[in-house]
Amino acid sequence: MKRLLDCSRSAYALLAAATLLCLPTHVAAASPQPNILFIMVDDLGKDWISCYGADNIQTPHIDQLAQTGLKFHNAYSMPQCTPTRVTLLTGQYPWRTGWVNHWDVPRWGVGYFDWERHTTFARVMKSAGYKTAIAGKWQINDFRIEPLALEKHGFDDWCVWTGYEGQNPPSAKRYWDPYIHTRQGSQAYTGKFGPDLYCDFLIEFMRRHRDDPMMLYFPMALTHGPLTPTPAEPDVKGRDQHAAMVRYTDLLVGRLVKAIDQLDLRERTIIIFTTDNGTGGGQLGTVAGQRPSGGKAKKHEGGVCEPFIVNCPGRVPAGAETDALTDFTDLLPTFAELGGVSLPDGLVVDGQSLAPVMLGTSDDGPRDWIMALGHGAARLDADGVRGVDDYADRVIRDQRYKVWVESNRAISAFYDLQTDPLEKQNLLGGPLPDQAESALTKFRKVLATLPANDARPQYRPRAAQAWDKVFAAQKKAKSPESPQKKRRRKKRE
Repeated sequence: MKRLLDCSRSAYALLAAATLLCLPTHVAAASPQPNILFIMVDDLGKDWISCYGADNIQTPHIDQLAQTGLKFHNAYSMPQCTPTRVTLLTGQYPWRTGWVNHWDVPRWGVGYFDWERHTTFARVMKSAGYKTAIAGKWQINDFRIEPLALEKHGFDDWCVWTGYEGQNPPSAKRYWDPYIHTRQGSQAYTGKFGPDLYCDFLIEFMRRHRDDPMMLYFPMALTHGPLTPTPAEPDVKGRDQHAAMVRYTDLLVGRLVKAIDQLDLRERTIIIFTTDNGTGGGQLGTVAGQRPSGGKAKKHEGGVCEPFIVNCPGRVPAGAETDALTDFTDLLPTFAELGGVSLPDGLVVDGQSLAPVMLGTSDDGPRDWIMALGHGAARLDADGVRGVDDYADRVIRDQRYKVWVESNRAISAFYDLQTDPLEKQNLLGGPLPDQAESALTKFRKVLATLPANDARPQYRPRAAQAWDKVFAAQKKAKSPESPQKKRRRKKRE
């Protein structure tokens, strides 16, 4: 159901951007396929977006997208980085891909996101003539081992932080002096601010390919820790830097929109703004004076229900809101329908297209429930990377009710989000009204369709690297047992 927005119109802030001064002014040829710019901020919940009611922050450019576009209220990411990213790339839930927990590939090694095992939305869109690009954060491949991993995943060009590469200290930097991977290789950019370089790259890519349909993926480095000063507010110190990083995120969104306007691409570019999980790093904000129920890596709505805004003048309804359910499995099929792209034969997709909702031809989406899973870091066993548990804990909700499901597959909590948005009153164990009982029955049926054990991450084995994380039992086998440990072990035995 859509409702008119109440928020007042915000004027676009003017940013000096040298890159834009050289943009040509001719009108691009019309394309039946719209461009898609998918912006995903790192570690930021609704508690830091002012059009979602956040206190003590103003995000005017993001708010303008909402005011002139469509704002979702019930959009689920996964709770953490890797599960979210693999889910949106593949259209499959983590229990299917095996990437049910976070795994920092450049730092920990061993496993990786394998292009021979997974089909990304970039490859799907590229198959229909789209020019594809990514800028920002990837973190699920090691570019030292496979420098063309992004090409194999379907991207024509890229400008990404390498991720923190094990045994390579300069690569820890994603902000000032960033260590960035492009087609020319990986290097540090001394004196530069990474988020500016990622944004510059996208603008230049749009300038070069303005007459082609484009699929642009911008998984921002901001606002993930470490806290850092920004070019706009270099003197801000301490915890106040987080708010400054949010404001700089908003400035970059405004800069991209301005570039799209100057390239005369606005009316054929669908912009989607969202985040990968709730606010992290102890930086939770407030909405109407109230902190969210939980942030990054939590089952609460504050951890998985994200800001999600769609904007395109003339294509997407302006000044509208929707309670339609969606989660990140829906993104691949949505991109494909928006671009008129057929999915490959045999490709399994768990999500459903939200294109009719985005384009205003439907008041509600096809989803009767949505799901999020993937709390905590993955672990190793003798066979490689695996989830924390054989069955990852998860949450499922509809427009009103929500269940928490534990690793033993049991429902441990049941909440009425309409009356209890902070999930404080567990309804299990007491009498339920008919509507709640019906919802609980529905959730149990959904759970019955899921496999008893999640898949493991699928990747082809590769040669061991010096920085690979080692399974504890293997590590012990490599290290000689000290006399003290030997005596304690014999005593236990």
